[in-house]
Amino acid sequence: MLLDFILAPKPSPDFLDFFWFKEDIYSLLIRLGVNLFFMTIIIRYLYYPITTRKDYLFTYYLIGIITFFICFSLRKLDIDTGMGLGLFAIFGIIRYRTDAIEIKEMTYLFLIIGLSVINSLASKKISLIELGTINISVVALTYGLEYLWLVKHLTRKTIVYERIDLIVPDKYEEMKTDLESRTGLSIKKFDIGRIDFLNDTAQVRIYYYDDEQAFSDYHNE
Repeated sequence: MLLDFILAPKPSPDFLDFFWFKEDIYSLLIRLGVNLFFMTIIIRYLYYPITTRKDYLFTYYLIGIITFFICFSLRKLDIDTGMGLGLFAIFGIIRYRTDAIEIKEMTYLFLIIGLSVINSLASKKISLIELGTINISVVALTYGLEYLWLVKHLTRKTIVYERIDLIVPDKYEEMKTDLESRTGLSIKKFDIGRIDFLNDTAQVRIYYYDDEQAFSDYHNE
């Protein structure tokens, strides 16, 4: 009895209980390639030519990739729904200590995260054709909205205006002409905000199509 116990194989420690290779690596590489391909189309060829924001290219790529790897790893773990939702709540807790992100950039960010989740969590019940249809549909819809339907984007800018004698409704056209001559922009409309009679200034928000201007700053409010 004692000899059998000594010669019996001992269970390996938990830290040695792993595999050097599993065939799931092929699934990971294929999914990663599909995700990178469609991410590149959206980020580099749909988003960047319009905004030319390299800082968001950096953010979108890294967030998309890390979301993909997190989801692909979680699908192989035995965790309940609550824990999974808790892990993804990190995205809602962490906030970049910078200026508030524009609604358009936030939409693209959600788009990248959504595609990464779909491409990483798609099971065998979803065929490659269905997965490709989802990705192509998202890209096609984004392209249609960005380059075909919403070609003219109405941009806004808030300025401080000192000629408060023109803020009355009767002098709307005169004020618009003065704003256009000062800013060099073809203004479509403008709204008058806070008025400071103590300093004789008013906040005016002007609206114009940035693609029609010789220069514009899409991200300044």
